[in-house]
Amino acid sequence: MSVVSSVLVPYASYLRVYEPLVAFQEPERSHWARYAGRPGRPTAQDELRRSLADLVPTPPVAVPERESGDAFVAEIDGVVCVCPWRTRMRGWLALEELEGLFPANVLDVVLPPVVRAQAAADHERWAERNPDARPWIRTTVWHVPVRWFVLFTDEEREYVAAGDGDGRPLLRYRTPMVQARRRLARALRTLRETVDEGPLTEGLVDVGRWLEEFHPKALVELDYGGLVHALSGELLAADRSAADVAEGIAALRDGDGDAAGVAYGRLVERWSAVRERRSAN
Repeated sequence: MSVVSSVLVPYASYLRVYEPLVAFQEPERSHWARYAGRPGRPTAQDELRRSLADLVPTPPVAVPERESGDAFVAEIDGVVCVCPWRTRMRGWLALEELEGLFPANVLDVVLPPVVRAQAAADHERWAERNPDARPWIRTTVWHVPVRWFVLFTDEEREYVAAGDGDGRPLLRYRTPMVQARRRLARALRTLRETVDEGPLTEGLVDVGRWLEEFHPKALVELDYGGLVHALSGELLAADRSAADVAEGIAALRDGDGDAAGVAYGRLVERWSAVRERRSAN
């Protein structure tokens, strides 16, 4: 078994944007058009395994030397849309968050200071040449941020149990960009009118700014990714987090704080159980 195939996939979730080919300039547009027609394209698990395999060598490869030419592909009403991996860019962004996730002594073992310093210097030079670059994918580990659920409705939920389809469990939401922006704007207005500014409001502003960078005909996807392997089929089947968020915001809009608290309580209980599994690991 190769190093890549033996690496365990972490429990990460993703917020992705798929843009139509017209959103890209040449020669990238032609590249993605050819790429979308290729059989056997790599999957999300392939992307994760490749990234994790870079941590095996000594010293580890903190960020790939070259940008990925891969993407996720979706067809919406006959229109081909792609979500570029941009693995190198996302690696740099992830490095910026590491200091807040690990104690210094642990971080120095996983990624030595000299490796991190070189990656930071490379990122600085690259950012000067690409000031408007942004990732098509956002990632979190061991949870799904509440602000992501605001973009979707329960009707857009797609759940496939383990053993069905290709045998792998799947839980995701997909919605047109115009709907995601409209729901976010409505939720943000409700929160500002009913509660004090807080992390949820700030998070929605951040997501809104990010979504504005993309084509209006894009597709937005929330994918539970590796989290489906950390939760039982029973918990996944019962997970209606987008519905709970929508119910809570609607209750706030109607002035019913008690109902909003009940919906929020269901979210807290569900995701507290996930965090407990993280501690156990």
